[in-house]
Amino acid sequence: MEYLQRIQNASVYDVAIKSPLDFAGNLSARLHNRIWLKREDLQPVFSFKLRGAYNKLASLADNELANGVICSSAGNHAQGVALAARQRGIRAVIVMPVTTPSIKVDAVRSLGGEVILFGDTYDDAYAHARDLESKHDFVFIHPFDDPEVIAGQGTVAVEILQQASEPIDAIFVPIGGGGLIAGIAAYVKAVRPDIRIIGVEPDDSSAMRDSIAAGEPVVLDHVGIFADGVAVRRVGDETFRLCQKYVDEIITVDTDQICAAIRDIFEDTRSIVEPAGGLSVAGVKKYVAENQLKGQSFVTINCGANVNFDRLRHIAERAAVGEQTEVLLAVEIPEEPGSFRHFCELIGRRGITEFNYRYSDSRIAHIFVGVQTSGGAEERRTLLAELSEAGYPVADLSDNEMAKLHVRHMVGGRSPGIENERLFRFEFPERPGALLDFLNAIGNDWNISLFHYRNHGSDYGRILAGIDVPENETAELEAHLADLGYTHWEESDNPAYTMFLS
Repeated sequence: MEYLQRIQNASVYDVAIKSPLDFAGNLSARLHNRIWLKREDLQPVFSFKLRGAYNKLASLADNELANGVICSSAGNHAQGVALAARQRGIRAVIVMPVTTPSIKVDAVRSLGGEVILFGDTYDDAYAHARDLESKHDFVFIHPFDDPEVIAGQGTVAVEILQQASEPIDAIFVPIGGGGLIAGIAAYVKAVRPDIRIIGVEPDDSSAMRDSIAAGEPVVLDHVGIFADGVAVRRVGDETFRLCQKYVDEIITVDTDQICAAIRDIFEDTRSIVEPAGGLSVAGVKKYVAENQLKGQSFVTINCGANVNFDRLRHIAERAAVGEQTEVLLAVEIPEEPGSFRHFCELIGRRGITEFNYRYSDSRIAHIFVGVQTSGGAEERRTLLAELSEAGYPVADLSDNEMAKLHVRHMVGGRSPGIENERLFRFEFPERPGALLDFLNAIGNDWNISLFHYRNHGSDYGRILAGIDVPENETAELEAHLADLGYTHWEESDNPAYTMFLS
């Protein structure tokens, strides 16, 4: 009841709009359920975050704000604080990770915020902001773990229940630190406890799900930051308490499913949301498929639309696989006239989205092929069976991360003179000079026999590297890689490598 009153009395509409609740006609028809989109991407800062930020500032007296406010944020909370501070006429200092997309940094500056770029992660920025808070007597505005912030975000739920034209079965809410879902869940369970509250997290940033499973907040060792708006290693104590009490279920989705959801939202609204903004739609699609539901009414939250334009290339590339409308295959075909035509005849009327070929020997050709499908997982299984029955050795690479990120762009590169090549995949925070830093760290002790780097428009740079290392230096190489500190995986046994590159 305390949160019910806080949310009902929250002050947000000096800066926020009552965002529309739009019916997603195309998506509803495909899922055989009625899907509604709460359009927080249409807020003045293209995110719901200004609700909580302004409500917190509105709760403070002028004398408390004399020296200004400070926050740490990957972007959306930062814009909310900057706008709220400008409305109150006070100073706002915003500490953001160096990896924050430039569109968010520029937006904060345009709202009058003083941006300090510090560290590679949100945790680095948070610690630095806390240091500056004590040194300069700023008021720290927490992005999620504050009752006034939670109450501000809870006004989203008030609007949903006012706007809904039919009974709602469940509301799907993205989770980062938990402020949005805590506010929504607290309000909905107070007035409509029959409505299920379902949280959605990326599978590589599932801090709330893991915390609830553990019975207490946990700290993740690593978070993926494709969905940077929800990339939080530890949820808040208060948000955890509320989610543990009021959230019915939490599900996770992968990057491909998020990309497919972004495309779904675009097709219904002609708007492009950021990866965190696609979480709810990705979640409802997975939930409907797993539970075989029909005829129900679901609300999803389009929580933000602050996405860098150059990231769209990566999103578009992965959306087809996430929607299971493209299958990536490695196939062996005879190296003889007419074999490619025969293979294409077997594919039938399905579209071929990609075809990469490199001469291997006089008997066998290895091809990397993308095929359009419309029947989801069932058609995928059917296609694989048809190829196998026709005598083609085939491997499904649709879920192979290395194949999707690298090999599809560099199929066929072989070097017969390299006898001791080992293949590694690396990730590192993307920022100016990061590639040079990586090369300097690798050093000159071993020959790099293969190297592929592509800027995918995301916050992490990705490299595929072959290293020619004599067998008697294997232990030395492994020790060196461990000391580098870069997240890495050995891919020497990956079938995408052994078929096309080794």
